[in-house]
Amino acid sequence: MSGWTDLPAPDEPVPERYRGVWVRTLLETPEGRDTSTRVHWLQTGGWHADLRVPQGADPTTPLGRTQLQGFCGLTRITPGKDGQPDVCTWHRRWDIQPPRSTPDAGFMVFETPGRVIETGVHGPYLEIWERLPGSTGRYRAQAELDAQGQPTGVQRFVAGRYAITVRPRTAPWPGDLKPDETLAQLLQRHPGAAPGLLDFDMVFGQAPD
Repeated sequence: MSGWTDLPAPDEPVPERYRGVWVRTLLETPEGRDTSTRVHWLQTGGWHADLRVPQGADPTTPLGRTQLQGFCGLTRITPGKDGQPDVCTWHRRWDIQPPRSTPDAGFMVFETPGRVIETGVHGPYLEIWERLPGSTGRYRAQAELDAQGQPTGVQRFVAGRYAITVRPRTAPWPGDLKPDETLAQLLQRHPGAAPGLLDFDMVFGQAPD
């Protein structure tokens, strides 16, 4: 019978104040402001999953799938010293988009226990995050097992009443990736790779009981 097993916990747990599901209410970059993309960052005691769906993107279509952003992996918090803010680094183990050339890290300032301001360590941006009610109290990071007890590749991340489930693609990235190109740009160069590179699922929803 299939089931689930816990993913290994990190040596340094993520502090409790970071755990839960955070909804992004604002992104500011030199290119402009974004308040319409649906963004959920789910943080457990070590593992994270982050899903970003632009307004109008239809994940059931190939075009819509190329517009998605989403990733999962381990989170590391480096405490601030001498009045400086913490640095949160998201080490991505899997990503919808091709690999980035710079680490994903932000300075984190809590305005309240349920509201945190993130600013870029490696680039100019500002994000406002607000914790989703009902997203604390229990945290799990799990891998699905098949009937023989072997991992299927599917992972599930739970915070309170919510979960993000990830079915990674099995197709490898082409060997000629260009720095910071998007999935859409990559598929323009490799249209024949679309079936494999778009064969993934990442879903935010209610956690199982």
